[in-house]
Amino acid sequence: MSHDETSQQPPARTTIAPAVLVTIARLTALSVPGVTRLAPAPGRAGRLFRRAANGGIRLAVIDSTVSLEVHLAVAPETNVREVARRVQGEVARAIEETVGMEVSRIDVHIEDVDYGAPAS
Repeated sequence: MSHDETSQQPPARTTIAPAVLVTIARLTALSVPGVTRLAPAPGRAGRLFRRAANGGIRLAVIDSTVSLEVHLAVAPETNVREVARRVQGEVARAIEETVGMEVSRIDVHIEDVDYGAPAS
């Protein structure tokens, strides 16, 4: 085989399973102070988002761009706005740095306040 023949082969390709993205988002969101758990997403979801088996995260990948819905419960006495912004930033950074995919949108939904959980 000549050098010209090998240079015409298509480049190798890496595929990321949606479950990997869900795991990254789940672990990152749970690491944010004030987040106590993922909460089940209401049944009203648009067809664009796939429901994750573990609940709490909905994911869509279009043209290698990720969109997420993250449904959370938070500890009492936390600043909900601050927690939501931090979840957005941390999850976007984790996905972009870990798998190199662009994140176009992260919607954070606070579904519950865990009054039995300690504030972080």
